[in-house]
Amino acid sequence: MARDPICGMDVLPEEAAGTSRYRGVEYYFCAVGCKEAFDKSPEQYVTKPPHPPFTKGGNMGIGRAEAEGQSPKPPAPPFSKGGQRGVLSVAPEVQRANTRVVEIPIRGMSCASCVQRIEQTLLEVPGVVSASVNFATERASVTYLDAVTQPADLRNSIEAAGYVVPDMDAVPTPDQEKATADAEIRLLRTRFLVGAALSVPILLGSFPDWFPWAPSLLANPNLLFVLTTPVQFWVGWQFHRGFWMSLKHRTADMNTLVSIGTNAAYLYSAALTFFPAAIAPTGMEAMTYYDTASILMTLIVMGRWLEAKAKGRTSEAIKTLMGLRAKTARVIRGDLAQDIPVEEVRAGDLVLVRPGEKVPVDGIIREGRSALDESMLTGESLPVEKGPGDQVVGATMNKMGSFKFEATKVGQETVLAQIVRLVEQAQGSKAPIQRLVDKIAGVFVPIVLVIAVVTFGVWLLLGGEQAFLVALSNFVAVLVIACPCALGLATPTSIMVGIGKGAEYGILIKNAESLERAYQVNVIIFDKTGTLTVGQPVVTDVVSSFEFRVSSSSSNLTRNPKPETRNLSLSPDERELLRLAASAEQGSEHPLGQAIIDYAKAKGLDVAEPQEFKAIPGYGIRAVVEGREILLGNIALMRERGIDLAGMGEQAEALSGEGKTSMFVAADARLLGIVAVADVVKPYSQSAVVAIRHLGIEVAVITGDTRRTAEAIARQVGIDRIMAEVLPEHKALEVRRLQEQGKLVAMVGDGINDAPALAQADVGIAIGTGTDVAMEAADITLIGGDLRSVVTALQLSRLTMRNIKQNLFWAFAYNVVLIPVAAGVLYPLWGVMLSPVLAGAAMALSSVTVVSNALRLRRFQPTAVPASS
Repeated sequence: MARDPICGMDVLPEEAAGTSRYRGVEYYFCAVGCKEAFDKSPEQYVTKPPHPPFTKGGNMGIGRAEAEGQSPKPPAPPFSKGGQRGVLSVAPEVQRANTRVVEIPIRGMSCASCVQRIEQTLLEVPGVVSASVNFATERASVTYLDAVTQPADLRNSIEAAGYVVPDMDAVPTPDQEKATADAEIRLLRTRFLVGAALSVPILLGSFPDWFPWAPSLLANPNLLFVLTTPVQFWVGWQFHRGFWMSLKHRTADMNTLVSIGTNAAYLYSAALTFFPAAIAPTGMEAMTYYDTASILMTLIVMGRWLEAKAKGRTSEAIKTLMGLRAKTARVIRGDLAQDIPVEEVRAGDLVLVRPGEKVPVDGIIREGRSALDESMLTGESLPVEKGPGDQVVGATMNKMGSFKFEATKVGQETVLAQIVRLVEQAQGSKAPIQRLVDKIAGVFVPIVLVIAVVTFGVWLLLGGEQAFLVALSNFVAVLVIACPCALGLATPTSIMVGIGKGAEYGILIKNAESLERAYQVNVIIFDKTGTLTVGQPVVTDVVSSFEFRVSSSSSNLTRNPKPETRNLSLSPDERELLRLAASAEQGSEHPLGQAIIDYAKAKGLDVAEPQEFKAIPGYGIRAVVEGREILLGNIALMRERGIDLAGMGEQAEALSGEGKTSMFVAADARLLGIVAVADVVKPYSQSAVVAIRHLGIEVAVITGDTRRTAEAIARQVGIDRIMAEVLPEHKALEVRRLQEQGKLVAMVGDGINDAPALAQADVGIAIGTGTDVAMEAADITLIGGDLRSVVTALQLSRLTMRNIKQNLFWAFAYNVVLIPVAAGVLYPLWGVMLSPVLAGAAMALSSVTVVSNALRLRRFQPTAVPASS
């Protein structure tokens, strides 16, 4: 890999958009704009030869710097895929020339070849690093150097290519976008209805033998000309305008095919109407094609209308998310409580939320307690208890009590707004498979034009007495049936629906590429702490020495065989043991001690304040509670103080084998028993792992904990492959080792120390309850901590990719099969000719079929994953 010295992006030398040689060193560029900027003044960009980055899934390459004996700094960890990872080989002036990303709405695209043309146009603008156009969302995402070019230049290049760019500065609201889409749909419907109303009498008049009951006036060629003209030039205006713009730029697209095809039929018919003697030989029937031109144009517009309606439904997820927002907020300013629009809430405002109301913005509770339904975020239906100091998220529903909270994030900073923005960006991104389709579409139309011309020439020679009419009919049929609309819609519609559906289940997919890679994953690595487990210790066992002796005599140990909190009543001895342990830990800040305190309070025990407290590093604690000396710690502490273990050493060993930390408790030099604490497995971890393995994916666990602890957790969830005692900085190396074995690896984690591994993995999956750094580095974020969402993400990825392949199959099969039929290859065998009207109907049907198939993804429901046994 090389590094573009302008923008710092990774470039494969064989795929570089351009190269330049400077001071004996070859430089590679990701875009023509970067090369042009470099060539103008290379000395200001280069401080030393380029150094290859730490590449995903590969080895640390050896760059020219090493070869020439230099010692460049090692590259920074890649904390986010697709982002700028640091430029090692550029001057400070260039580092200030940041790359920016702009989303540009585009109107006037008709097919996948338009996508190819706009992308090519944008890439020719100096300073443009990358450009991706999405046909389904009608938006372009452009990465550019802000020191070289500006959004206005991008707009001008798009408009110069013949497309319309609405106001880029105005950020349309969902209601405005819906209004714009509805207006377009209404216009297409009006054009279709006008075309249909005029095409019916044209059809009746064109075939008087079929419809002898129709008024004879309709058969008049002059009347047919009058009826057809508005259909040809008003109903189909967008196609002719598009053809003219593409002609000016010496390109071709769907508009080219439709306009040439229908105009050929229309102009031939008009010439025959007004100059019959010059067109039709003596004795030959003067047959017009007004019906072909009008019905064909009407059918194509009908297809565009139905397609626009269907495309509107692909973004239902965004509309649903936006509909979750509260409309107003009750803000307390001074002594006055007033209802104001949620857009007017400011950070720092005190907001009152009553039962049954939605939380308007994000914030922190200052007064009151309640239970909130956060299912819109996590998918978990059970309400979550909240009190002072707890965070609340805008759009969640308050179920019971009233509370006041301080607004911390408003407007576009709220969690919901960020989710909507992520989903919009992901829906507009392009999967790798789509780039191949766009390239095909770019050369498809010129090939079709050649096929149409050859078809016309062959039938003109071999068509007999009606050679011209047959040649014209087949020429029009080939042009019309080959429109690549279905190819352009096959992938983006499925991606939009799939990513939107993921958002409904609390799964944020960063881009289409991540969705496609998830489909191919064959190894998943789970971080242990906070991912497979809850991430904080809880009490799992309370065993009094008296109960132990009794149970030992009957070989029935009163301990919990799994590291999860026992939901059973404690004996009096166990309650006293737990109360004294919790009282002693009152002076400790250790998380294990806090776990004992929390468990004791949950059991309703009265925890006393210790009169004395002393931590004994490496051993435990000593405290005086109610006049009694309490020792709480490991077996070494007990032995040092001469405490009789009463045979409980083996019990502690057994608990340790299950991944639990055993703490002995003694009072006044007499052993009371053991309290065991562990980081427990999440309720659905085991069943999620089982479900993933049923998908044919290998599962591994990675942790910095001891192998014994890791093995205990792995046994409980059913994982065989264990990577234990791995330092945080080495997690990415473990991922890379698997990749070097040819594995496509997904990494699931939640902490800052997981970020390098998440970025190194082919698919990084972050638990949304974790850190922002982890989520930034990930490709997929699970808003909640439930690992069933990992299964859902994999199922959705597989279903979406299957849907895309179905769409592409039908789009390609449709063209491969029907273009030869339209050209007339079946006529010599079976006398079958494809009418241009039928060709138009088939073309419209293909686009509607592809979009409708993508919409089937809206019915997706994840396979139920039962709770762990």
